[in-house]
Amino acid sequence: MVKNWAGGFWSLLAFSMQMALVLVTGHTLASTPIVKKALEALAKPCKTPLQAIVAVTFISTIACWINWGFGLVVGALYAKQLAKVVKGVDYRLLIASAYSGFLVWHAGISGSIPLQLATGGDALVKATKGALVDPISTSQTIFSYWNLIIVAVILFTLPFVNRAMHPSPKDVVTIDPKLLEDEVIVGEAIKHGDTFADKMENSMILSMLIGAMGLAYIIYYFATAGFELNLNIVNFIFLFLGILLHKTPRKFLDAVSAAAKGTSGIILQFPFYAGIMGMMTGVSVATGNSLAGVISQAFVSISNETTFPLFSFLSAGIVNFFVPSGGGQWAVQGPIMMPAGLELGVSSAKTAMAIAWGDAWTNMIQPFWALPALGIANLGARDIMGFCLIDLLYAGVIIALGLLIF
Repeated sequence: MVKNWAGGFWSLLAFSMQMALVLVTGHTLASTPIVKKALEALAKPCKTPLQAIVAVTFISTIACWINWGFGLVVGALYAKQLAKVVKGVDYRLLIASAYSGFLVWHAGISGSIPLQLATGGDALVKATKGALVDPISTSQTIFSYWNLIIVAVILFTLPFVNRAMHPSPKDVVTIDPKLLEDEVIVGEAIKHGDTFADKMENSMILSMLIGAMGLAYIIYYFATAGFELNLNIVNFIFLFLGILLHKTPRKFLDAVSAAAKGTSGIILQFPFYAGIMGMMTGVSVATGNSLAGVISQAFVSISNETTFPLFSFLSAGIVNFFVPSGGGQWAVQGPIMMPAGLELGVSSAKTAMAIAWGDAWTNMIQPFWALPALGIANLGARDIMGFCLIDLLYAGVIIALGLLIF
């Protein structure tokens, strides 16, 4: 196990950089005047703490269903803006509510498992150990009636679950609005030096040229790939919009410097998560099985056609504690659960989506994905964990009933 831990320790370096950029580019974009005004406009209708909790949950859930990386950043930034303008709102619950929208990401249009099913090819055959040869359309997974019903129930009820958790005024934990202000004041007068480098740093022309190149590629990407959002294109959009909207390289670099201070949790903790993944997915020489595989097979052994989707969901939720990557979880569970579901007569689409829901479900008490939002909010995991646990219990009942009934 020590060998597996060390072997996996650096396996998420590229992904760690992507997550750091989610935080930095999102934070940098939010510090531009136009985005600040947009967030202020969205926050303005909320007058009471309870309205703020409902609004941030609803907005973040929709955003996470569209794209998980986009949703994590937008939810946290919207929560910060609400904290500035709504007096008496509990800041911990506000951030927890913003994060709770992440419950639906794997059932949305950026869900890695349903998108891999729709892609097909040799990778799908290998990932399902031959259980699937032909791709499965998203009409049977993401846009199936039963998946949309589960998403809709969570979307329209979770805001009120979070609202009900708001503490009484004497127990509310607020935050000084001054602490929420960005260290970089966009538009602040910047001294112009006489050197060529100084002039370049304060040149709008340079930012416009670089930003135009990025914008040209973004247009090309959507023209050729369709509306297919992934982490790289979201970061690319945020990065180049930030360059354009900050207007000069100097202002943009100052905004990046301020945003990068929140990445310490990601830089330190993600290698340890990667090590845990190595321990869970490492194959034993003696048995040819992994620890995550043993957990999955234990649930398969007690399942029948009716209960298999439910047990797939529960097993995925347990494995997600130790393998918090959707792609990693599919690599571990796909070869076990998909053939078993086929043998029991369960729809392959439903088996795959049960795994996807389980992966998203226990993210509520798995700090791995909360770190970017917590970095933006300047909070620790323990500040939101109690609220997220209630969301986990509530959503678990809704998802389990959905998988059983439909």
